[in-house]
Amino acid sequence: MNTAVPLPMDVRLMNGLASLLFALAALGAAAAAALWVLRLPVFNIAGITVRGDTVHNSAPMLRANVAPRLAGNFFTLNLATAREAFESVPWVRQAVVMRQFPNRLRVRLQEHQPVALWGSESEPRLVNSFGEVFEANVDELADQDLPRLSGPDGQSQQVLQMYRLLKPVFDPLDLSVQSLALSPRGSWQLGLDNGASVEIGRGEPPEVLARTRRFAQTLTQVAGRYGRHADDLLSADLRHADGYAVRLRGVSTTPDAPAKK
Repeated sequence: MNTAVPLPMDVRLMNGLASLLFALAALGAAAAAALWVLRLPVFNIAGITVRGDTVHNSAPMLRANVAPRLAGNFFTLNLATAREAFESVPWVRQAVVMRQFPNRLRVRLQEHQPVALWGSESEPRLVNSFGEVFEANVDELADQDLPRLSGPDGQSQQVLQMYRLLKPVFDPLDLSVQSLALSPRGSWQLGLDNGASVEIGRGEPPEVLARTRRFAQTLTQVAGRYGRHADDLLSADLRHADGYAVRLRGVSTTPDAPAKK
């Protein structure tokens, strides 16, 4: 019987080293080939398809503005960076960027839907339907009668929510809320489309809403006592425990009431 003679240790080490070198060489060649393929011109981004909201930004304008900021090809492009590039364009709230083999991008956009102006008249800021503040060219909305909201930084959602609660209260009076402001101390003040201002005061939303409803439901009766209408209101102060003070066009009345809170 023939018995295999074990290879010497140094021979086995040399064989193992040779196998390892061959494997590394193969891996290096495969990596070089893959890198060469990734850099082929056919994979350079050749087009961008834009879908979704393009009311304020046309698709050609978006492509022209964003394309120069995109680095890499189909494989190497950073999608997060591309998304940020699209979302930096005015009016764009959200962008979803996807690859389309072999050399295109597909982008779906969601634009801000403006529901109100925000801050002072000198600031080009708006509030969208989510209560988020964004900057845009407000001149594009000159034909829209948007209300003006204001308040401390970070409180835009709260102010928009309160506006949505209070606006229907004045509809039966044919008056519209044109402005609503929240002071740093938490006090509410609104302005109506007839120029009147209403000091509502502080409180949780249900309390503020109830106080405003009581005022709106009795304003016509109070104004009628003096031969006036609801739209003759000049100002009102609701910061009283059991009543409110009003000024009417041509008339001034202050009902008996406890001191202000």
